[in-house]
Amino acid sequence: MPDPASTQAIHDISHVIQLSVAPVFLLTSIGTILSVLSLRLARIVDRARVLKDLLEDPPEHRIAGIHGEMHTLGRRRQLVNMAITSGTVAALLVCVSIATVFVGAITKTSVAGAVASLFILAMAAFVAALVFFLREILLAVRSLHLA
Repeated sequence: MPDPASTQAIHDISHVIQLSVAPVFLLTSIGTILSVLSLRLARIVDRARVLKDLLEDPPEHRIAGIHGEMHTLGRRRQLVNMAITSGTVAALLVCVSIATVFVGAITKTSVAGAVASLFILAMAAFVAALVFFLREILLAVRSLHLA
């Protein structure tokens, strides 16, 4: 017959794993946003390299436009970097909150306040990442000149 303490420990750990599923879905979402942001950053860098090459021997009438676009790309890069930083902080906080749940279960300590605080901070960081992402997209659309 199984030991009741061991059965209870298995039940506790399975419950903790169930509690960790929702944050794992959040991690998946954050990872997807970080992937999109990385691609946007790569495109910004690629465009900046093209413009830098154009500045080596530009037509006189294009110099101001190229510098203006370089400035916009610099601002977009900053926004994407802030979004990536915020998203990464959000992911780290979610990971720490999951680990805290497991530590609380193993040590039989109440960690509800710490987990709630970490999760709130993670959501705030994720919201910040999305706001920076939106600002970068709006800047990119505003700077687009279709002729």
